[in-house]
Amino acid sequence: MKIRRFSTTDSDFDKNLKELLAFETAQDDSVDVVVANILKDVKARGDAAVLEYTNRFDKTSASKLSDLEISQAELVSALNALPADQRAALQTAADRVRSYHEKQLMSSWSYTEADGTLLGQQVTALDRVGLYVPGGKAAYPSSVLMNAIPAKVAGVQELIMVVPTPNGEKNQLVLAAAAIAGVDRVFCIGGAQAVGAMAYGTETVPQVDKIVGPGNAYVAAAKRRVFGVVGIDMVAGPSEILVICDGKTNPDWIAMDLFSQAEHDELAQSILLSPDAEFLDQVAASIEKLVAEMPRKDIITTSLTNRGALIQVRDLDEAAEISNYIAPEHLELSLEEPLAFSKKIKHAGAIFMGRDTCEALGDYCAGPNHVLPTSRTARFSSPLGVYDFQKRSSLIMVSSQGAQVLGKVAATLAYGEGLQAHARSAEYRLKTID
Repeated sequence: MKIRRFSTTDSDFDKNLKELLAFETAQDDSVDVVVANILKDVKARGDAAVLEYTNRFDKTSASKLSDLEISQAELVSALNALPADQRAALQTAADRVRSYHEKQLMSSWSYTEADGTLLGQQVTALDRVGLYVPGGKAAYPSSVLMNAIPAKVAGVQELIMVVPTPNGEKNQLVLAAAAIAGVDRVFCIGGAQAVGAMAYGTETVPQVDKIVGPGNAYVAAAKRRVFGVVGIDMVAGPSEILVICDGKTNPDWIAMDLFSQAEHDELAQSILLSPDAEFLDQVAASIEKLVAEMPRKDIITTSLTNRGALIQVRDLDEAAEISNYIAPEHLELSLEEPLAFSKKIKHAGAIFMGRDTCEALGDYCAGPNHVLPTSRTARFSSPLGVYDFQKRSSLIMVSSQGAQVLGKVAATLAYGEGLQAHARSAEYRLKTID
């Protein structure tokens, strides 16, 4: 395998780095056309359209959409049927995710000014949220926990989950995760038609306020198109990991950490920064040695060859600068003093500190959310959390005394903007002096 190798001392380093990070995020026009037509059809025909597309794409034969809803009894049955170790692991992960996210809850607040005017903020949960869960080969129960539990902690009243079941095949771990996370209703539908059903509502699938969860290109395109009708979490790109290492960690560990993202798909990105050239050689050797034994070695090889890199930096301070430019989804600090070093990091989805903190722990059970910003969007975006399922309303209760002061200020500004009705509205509250 030939993984890219370069140094910050190279005259063309900036060019090489930009080429490495370049990723075509523009959606395929043909995908967009297909999605646009599906969404238009779902909006017009509701259940009938969703059923037709589901039977066609997933090779199912349901006669009505309600037949594709999974009962709570079936979810509980899937949970009870799990092997003891799987059930225990799923429950432990759920408990840790819930405990972490409970600390994110926002509270309402207010204060009263001297004249009796009250100002504040009222925090409320969304009424209904839709969760898209990939089906078939890409079945991730961990994604169910990471998306559903924060919504429930936030106080979302109803959580609707959709998951495609190609050829009628249901993933029992996904159903079990839905039971543990408290999902209210589950439909065996997927693709753009499932996004449309949740965005517009049909006779069977209720309209939601926000849609979260990962999916393929068609799902991503559908989420883009329905944004504004409903909220969405994000349109995520390929998975990423950036490792900063001082050269003192077992090179096999670092190689496997790079693999952990590379195995997602061929477009995933794995990068290592280190000031130690000999250590980069050791990691390269570990990659060659270990990749042969990986079941997904072809995907890993393609990913590392096309989008991976081993980069020598002058020192760790320079590594921090480069990391902040890359703004990675996952950042591992495999260093002696990782907590102190983390203060230099401004942009990252999640920061994994210390030699024993592999990114995989965050994917499953550490507690923080694994839904993270990709493609450098960590410069302005945050991980999914409870706050994504809560909203804020401003509270304003102006006293009669306060209206005398604020009314004059508002009227003056309104007249300046040429909005006479605004000004008069404020002036009506002013007390006239005889």
